Amino acid sequence: MSDEHGHNEHLEQLRDMVRDGQIDTIIVALTDMQGRLMGKRVQAEAFLRGVVDHGIHFCTYLLGTDMEMNTPDGFKLMNWETGYGDWVARQVWETTRVLPWLESTAIVLCDAIDDETGEEIPVSPRTMLKRQVARGASMGFRVKAGTEFEFYVLSDSFEDLSQKGFNDVERVGYYNEDYHILQATKLEPLYRQMRNQMTQARIPIEFSKGEAAPSQHEINIRYDDVLESADRSVLFKNGAKEIAWQNGYGLTFMAKPYSDWTGSSGHLHMSLWDASGEQALFHQDGPQAYGMTDTMRWFLGGMMALQRELAVFIAPNVNSYKRYAIASWAPVNVVWGRDNRTTGFRIVGRGSGLHIENRFPGGDMNAYLAYAATVGAGLYGIEHKIEPPAEFKGNGYAATGCDRMPRALYEAADLLEKSQAAVEIFGQDVVDHYVNAARVEQATYDAAVHAWDRERYLERG
Repeated sequence: MSDEHGHNEHLEQLRDMVRDGQIDTIIVALTDMQGRLMGKRVQAEAFLRGVVDHGIHFCTYLLGTDMEMNTPDGFKLMNWETGYGDWVARQVWETTRVLPWLESTAIVLCDAIDDETGEEIPVSPRTMLKRQVARGASMGFRVKAGTEFEFYVLSDSFEDLSQKGFNDVERVGYYNEDYHILQATKLEPLYRQMRNQMTQARIPIEFSKGEAAPSQHEINIRYDDVLESADRSVLFKNGAKEIAWQNGYGLTFMAKPYSDWTGSSGHLHMSLWDASGEQALFHQDGPQAYGMTDTMRWFLGGMMALQRELAVFIAPNVNSYKRYAIASWAPVNVVWGRDNRTTGFRIVGRGSGLHIENRFPGGDMNAYLAYAATVGAGLYGIEHKIEPPAEFKGNGYAATGCDRMPRALYEAADLLEKSQAAVEIFGQDVVDHYVNAARVEQATYDAAVHAWDRERYLERG
């Protein structure tokens, strides 16, 4: 079955559901730089009249804003001089899902397209990952991946938190609930709704469990082709917030809400397969350590070699870097180990299930960007046959003589700006775009005065 036929099949199924009255609203959405879903809701009759047959128009600024939807300077593709015109969000019909938590509603994800040329917009996060998938395919590889997310459920709704100025944020739980059945049971009606309704929406949840702090939870999404896994990830984050909001709770994927809260991760589980997707390429029987093939070692070597240079794509926010703390369950040093949670890269599984867990991303990641950087770096490692350093055994927080994750967003932006490997992987236009985004975010933070400043300096300074 061709891709085009596949697209039409999903489109016809959606049209049938609309005609039958099962669906009266279609969300047409793309993902912005921050990982948020942006788009429009289409009324059912308008959908049947074909108003979205060629996609929906959206302002170019959606791929050039900050978190507050401001329009900062420095983006070459969208600025006041260009007039902030339109691009087209073109539906990828095979991503269509019915959302059980929204009444009679389906969603379809989109690629960002230049309507004049028909080409995809290079800085669009989904396109960035698609290009790495295509690069892998040209090398004979099919990339598979799975995501696990950690998040906090909060006592107040988003509206109540806003009224409080996002101060005095309270969690529902009150003790560490890592693997804890009793404590997790108290929010089980919410977690059960998430597991089952996400799975109904073709976002298959395998596990949920309490995590290493009060009211912190983890959900594991089943692995698949990496683009599908990224699609599931952005849909999960948006949907989890919607379900929590409907139940009167807030929910955050923020990397580090408070300094004494355990950070929330967004671990990526990576493996390479042959073009058919049937033969795993990370394992072979023999004397090599843990059965790791050359392909796996070089993929790991590339990920490690470029971890610092590509950190902006892994940890995109000022707050992201506050998660990287010693003995915090978040990695600090760029080392690897077998089933070692103190290392940034953890080798897990056996046989065809042998794979690499990248523990650096936080729950605040944009999955398209994090996966694009991880795949891009791994393929770069294979192309250049980059050997990883020796396995680190013991406490990875105590490692010396190794790379360390950047300490702040400004450091990550400087590293990305200077990275020739990043240009080789993504292109200069993409690198420039995301360096500017990081600098805008850092400058906004630097200009703000925080409660910490007043507490420290108001009287004593």
